[in-house]
Amino acid sequence: MPEREREQQRQRIQERQRQRGVFITFEGGEGCGKSSHMAWLAEVLECAGHTVLAVREPGSSPINEAIRVILLNPKNTEMAPLTELLLYEAARAQLVAETVRPALEAGRVVLCDRFFDSTTAYQGYGRGLDLGHIDNLNLVATGGLIPDRTLVLDVPIEIGLSRASKDLEPDRLEREDRAFHERVHEGFHAIAASQPGRVRLIDTSGTKQDTRAHIARQLQDILPELATWTETSDAC
Repeated sequence: MPEREREQQRQRIQERQRQRGVFITFEGGEGCGKSSHMAWLAEVLECAGHTVLAVREPGSSPINEAIRVILLNPKNTEMAPLTELLLYEAARAQLVAETVRPALEAGRVVLCDRFFDSTTAYQGYGRGLDLGHIDNLNLVATGGLIPDRTLVLDVPIEIGLSRASKDLEPDRLEREDRAFHERVHEGFHAIAASQPGRVRLIDTSGTKQDTRAHIARQLQDILPELATWTETSDAC
């Protein structure tokens, strides 16, 4: 992109950032590639002139990282489903209050690796907890904050689990049986089908570049800079 056009683009972005920022969440089952694709998107947006904050849930603060250790520790086999749910909601409340909402108010683009849709899929569909109760708790924990766009990265269960446990010991959720992960997978599809305006299902069966092109297409209405993204746009 010529330098003059790049500068005009940065000025447009800065004008938009004087208003509320953009909140994008990445969702999906184990090993779907959320982290790597989110890191790519952060780089592309930063190159375009955005100020980007990338966070994960649970995590991204001392309090939340401590909760994450409890939730994912494979030794915690006696954890009750309701305990699990409330710990996730506690971490979410802290993340929104401490990190996400202030960043959005400052006009930043916030990218989040998992948010309340994961709770609906894992604790609702996966654990069988009441979906209505989960919706209410999600609302309380987030203070009504809803992502501008949610990307559900779709990957076959067996492929995702093999990726997730390739280099590290499986965590407590990764150790669940296939039936659990099938219910979670179905849950994400149900969420995407019920909220097509916000949630977009991303097919990851092609190449990495195919997936990234699909992500760019699904975000260009709220991040116009992505309308011109190509494979050569990875670097500044």
